[in-house]
Order: sequence, then structure tokens, then C-alpha cells
Amino acid sequence: MNNKIKAILIALILFFTFLKVDAATSEIELLRQKVIAELMAPPVNEANIRELMATLKPDGTWPGIDYVDVSNTGFQHANHLSNMVELSRAFKKKGTKLKGDKKLKLAIYSALDYWLANDFICENWWHNQIGTPIALNSVLLIMDTDLTKDRVEKAQPMIGRAHLTASGARPSGDRIKIAGILAKSLLYRRDEVQFAEVIKVIEGEIKFNTGQRGMQHDYSFHHREDRVNNTLSYGTGYADAFAEWAAFVSGTKYQFSEKPLQHLIDYYLDGICKQMVYGKYNDPGTKNRDITRAERHRAMGTTTPERLLKTTSYRKSELEELIKIRKGEATPTLSFAKFFWQTEHFAFQRPTFYTSVRMHSTRNDNMEVPYNGEGLMNHHRGDGTNYISVTGDEYTNIAPVYDWQKIPGTTVLQKPEIPSEKEIQKIGLTDFVGAVTDGKYGAVAYDFKSAHDPLAAKKAWFFFDDEYVCLGTGINSRAKLPAVTTLNQCLLRGDVMLMNGNQKSMVAKGEHQLDKVKWILHDGIGYVFPEAQNVFLSNQVQTGSWFKINRQSDSPKDEVSKDVFKLWLDHGPQPRNASYQYIVVPAITEQEMDKAGQQVKILSNTREVQAVSHSGLNICQIVFYTSGELKVSENLTIGMDSPGTVMVKTDGAAVKQISVADPSRKLGKIHITVSQKMEKSGDNFRSFWNEKKRVSEISIDLPQTVYAGKSVTIEL
Repeated sequence: MNNKIKAILIALILFFTFLKVDAATSEIELLRQKVIAELMAPPVNEANIRELMATLKPDGTWPGIDYVDVSNTGFQHANHLSNMVELSRAFKKKGTKLKGDKKLKLAIYSALDYWLANDFICENWWHNQIGTPIALNSVLLIMDTDLTKDRVEKAQPMIGRAHLTASGARPSGDRIKIAGILAKSLLYRRDEVQFAEVIKVIEGEIKFNTGQRGMQHDYSFHHREDRVNNTLSYGTGYADAFAEWAAFVSGTKYQFSEKPLQHLIDYYLDGICKQMVYGKYNDPGTKNRDITRAERHRAMGTTTPERLLKTTSYRKSELEELIKIRKGEATPTLSFAKFFWQTEHFAFQRPTFYTSVRMHSTRNDNMEVPYNGEGLMNHHRGDGTNYISVTGDEYTNIAPVYDWQKIPGTTVLQKPEIPSEKEIQKIGLTDFVGAVTDGKYGAVAYDFKSAHDPLAAKKAWFFFDDEYVCLGTGINSRAKLPAVTTLNQCLLRGDVMLMNGNQKSMVAKGEHQLDKVKWILHDGIGYVFPEAQNVFLSNQVQTGSWFKINRQSDSPKDEVSKDVFKLWLDHGPQPRNASYQYIVVPAITEQEMDKAGQQVKILSNTREVQAVSHSGLNICQIVFYTSGELKVSENLTIGMDSPGTVMVKTDGAAVKQISVADPSRKLGKIHITVSQKMEKSGDNFRSFWNEKKRVSEISIDLPQTVYAGKSVTIEL
């Protein structure tokens, strides 16, 4: 090979190497600009910026911020960081009068210098490893070359507390957030090698981690090993962080593969969104200490589903419909029943209402610890909590005036005062907790034993299209305190209508003991009593304060007053085998109330069996607390040789479908008997006609390991 050819080959190699390096560099720069563009997207409030500039003190601090308190309940320093980000955005934002303003630049320097000189460390690790690095990194990315090298270098160790071996970077919602912060820091520094490694870490976080921190096989989310439901808090942040980076790197050499994208979308639609009212509003039943944070009633944002649509066409139509619902451009259409067996949470939706049941068991703690002084009255919010929503804002900001011993759905002893917040989190005392469902209908079983009080009850809920039935029995307590079952406690909206005896009337404001009540209607939700019932009702002002339930330093201490609707049954002190039964009928008018619940028949409400049938749907749902049998109709008897739950669908006569579940998670099979001849078998069940007993004996294989507690449906 002559020298000329060698020279040409070398030149070509160098040329293509240059192209490759240039392409890689271009992708890093492209991603860097994407991140900066997103940081710059929010609008700038020029009046607010000028106020921040005017009030900034010569030492770089702002009045009204406590720079001394670095406790878990304090750390107002976060406001200082937020102000710096706002000032930086205003300085760089095109089209504003403040862009490039020299006085604004000096204000940014002053505020940043104060922080860099003090390096504030909070007792709450989150601020040190997440909150502060996010803010400082944002300032660096926005300001870029307008910051001096000295300031950038001083900020790096503080931003660097967000790293993959940090104490908070556990396999859960925070690990993926910290990885995202680190990725942005690497983009700022244009470190291609480490950036690629961190993107792989983010992609790898989308996986099941059942039994530990992270996504569970039922698409719920546990942030800690207490197995408390964190799907709509840490679990949502987990999904948001992944979607953010999935959209950023889409179309580049760093883009995520299809498998984790599909896995995340399944989790988002079947986990997160199915624990939200219409996929639009947070279900208050899922909340932990965050229930004591003030909020505006607004739909969840569309950023995450929009980002996911940019990355794949998987379940595209469902994501598009969700976006329209959240924007108010479409009404809900989805009907489902879903039990999160890893989390003891049941969710049920129809296009006109949403409801849920939250429980706890020997497998799950009842509630989150009141970290950082929040959620100080949450003792009973895992005791069979049953919130019901038609509009999604029935409970918005009711927390400061709440009666925390009358949570919707719960049976609670009425103590003179609620115990210390140190007594909130408890491990459950019962393992018979679960639900049977075919994906559209379902029944929930809760062999309730209070973790706080000497109180036990058999509680069950049965869900149909237009109503659901709530049964309780075996309510027993040794304490000389009233045991109360609360039907609802929500914001008072409009009149309360009452039917007792044959007299319909509007209930005056106040607190009432009402006799022989047939039904009560409030805010489009009806409460029907199959047998006339004595009830207690309050529709009046309740008072309280945010600071009583949330000890954060910025929690308002002023007294708050709100009109509240509260409906409950009083079983008296030391109840012995007390019981209740009522039907909840959402999205109903006053004219429809007299016919409400007529297709529902309560077949049994004993300590052995609780069961309900629906004549319009030809569905029967049964909870067996012991082995036994139940006559469902003249032609149908259902039996079970162990505790368990079963749902049977017929065509009016013959059994067509059976769903079963084992709330205790102990069985490998469930054995049931049906008083009809059927000899069909399938992959997971066998049926045999016992001529002597004149019953079909059906053996159904149950899911095991991470799927134990999930329902099985067989078609006959």
C-alpha cells in the first residue's frame, strides 16, 4: 500500500471518528438544551421578581425566612432556594423586561453567595440529597456562563450530595429521583460517560420489587418496608421521574428500550390512575401524612402521560383519553374493580362515581409514621376507610376540622382524646383481609381487629353498578366507650334530605339523633337502610386548625371553620355482636331515592357468612369466614370448605362464571360446591358431579408467591 492510499485511509478514519464524536457531543448538547428549555418553560411574574429584588437584604437573605431552624418541621431555607430559581429564570427569559438586567444579576449573585457561604444542612435528609441539589443545579443550568467559575465550583459539592450511594438513594421513588438529579448535573458538566451510566440506572429502576421497597406485582407502590400504600406519593414521583427521562432521551442513542416503557405505562394506568378518582383527582383513601397538607382542588397534570406518548405507541388511546379527562375535554368512561393485594387496597369506579376501601393486615402496617410532624391524627385511617366521590372534591381541605375518630367506613371506639402521634403506626392483627373481583365487580372482606382498641368486627363491602352494600357484624368491645360506624364525613354541600317513617323532610342544621330512618340524601349521594335505622347526623360548622394536625413551621395556626356533613351509627359502649347494614347509592337524585337499592338482597350478615345478591345483574357475592354453605336462591346453594370469598354470575338460573380469592393467603386451592351439575374442567380448575350429595365439587388453583391474594375467575 503506497503512502498516498495510507494517507487517504487515515484521513477517512479521522473524518468518521470526528463525525462520531461530534454526533455524540451534539446529542449531549441537545439533551442539555431540552433540560434547560423545560426549566425555562414556567412564566415569569415580573412583579414578584421586582418584589424579591427590592426585599433582598445586603447580606443576601430575605425577610420572613427563618435561617436558623434546620429541623424536620422547619427549614424555610427551601424558600430561599426557590427564590433563586425564579430570579434566574427571569434573568434569562426571552421577552421579559428583566432579561439580562444587571441589578437582577447582582441579586442572584448575592443570594447564591449567601447560600454557598453557609451550606445549610437540614435534619431531614431529603432536603440535603434532593431538594437543595435540584434547586442549585437548576440555577447552574439556567444561568450557565453567567455564573463565575468560583461560584460553580463551590456549588458542586452541595449538588453532589445527590449520588447513587447516598443514604436516600434506596430502591424506591427516591433512588430514581436522585439518579435524575445526578443526570442533570452530568449534563451541566457535559460528562458523556457517566451520563450514559446513570441513564441505564434510571431505565433499570422500572421493575417489580415485591416484598421490598418499590413497585409491587399488583402495581401498587411501597416506599418503605412497612408495606404502607405510597402509590400516589412516592410512587407517582417514581413514575414522573422515569417519564421525564424517557421523553428527554427518546430518539437519541440513550433512549430506553420498549420493555421498561411498557412496564411503566402499565404501572401508571393500572396502578396510579386506578387509585385516583376518574384518573383525575387523588383518592383521599390513599393519602398518608400528606392528607394534612393544604391543597387546591385541581386535576392532576398531563405532563407525565404526554411524555409517555412521546416515547411509544403502547396503550396510546388510553393515555390520550386520560389527558382529555384531566383537561376537562372528556368525561370518564372507565368501569373497573381492582384489588391491590400487596397493599390491602380496593378501588371501584363507574363513570359517575369512584370509591375505595383501605385496610391493613398482618402483612402491612396500618399507616405511615407521622414523619416531619405531619399526619398527627391518622390513627384510624387504615381501619376499613371507605371514601366516596362523585365530583372528586368532597373532602378537599377538610382535614383541619376533621373528627379523626369518625373516618368514613370505619368502626372506631370514641375515646376522650386520640392517642399520641407516636402510637399511629401499628402492625395489623388479622390476616383475613382481601377481596374477590373479576375486574368489573367485587366484594371486600375484612376480619377487623383494631390495632389501637379492644374492638373487633366482621366488615364487608359488595360493589355493583349503581350502588354498593356495607355490612358489619360481630362488633365486640370490652371497653366502656361507644363503638361508632361512620358512613361518611365530608364537606357539607347543600341540603340534607331525610325519609323516616313515611315522612320526607329537609334536615335543619345542627346535630341530630334520628329514628326509623329509611334513607338520607346529601350532595348527590344516598344512604339507604334496608331496615329502618336509628342514626346520628351532623350538618353544621366544625372548627380546628392545620397546626393541630401538621406541625410544620409554615402550617397556619389560625382557627379554621367549615360546614361538614357527618353521618354515623352508634353501637353503644361494650357492644356484643352488634351489626349494621346500609347501601350507598352515588350520583342519585331525590326523585330516585325511593327506588334505590331495590335490586339488592342481603342474604346473610352473620359472623360466619356475609353475602349479597343483585337481581338485575344476576350476581351473588359471598364472604365465608368459616367453612359452610349458603342458599342463594330456590335453585342454587353455594358452599366452601374453608374461609374465603366467592362471586357467582348466573344467566338467571345456571352458573356461568365463578371468581374466588383467599384473603388469608394460606391456601393452594379453594374447594367450593354448587348445587348444579357441571363437569367442565380447565387449566386451573376441576369440576366433579357428586351424585350422592347432588352437588358439583369444584377445585380451583389459587395464585401463589407474589400473586397470593389475587382473584381467579373461571368460565363455566
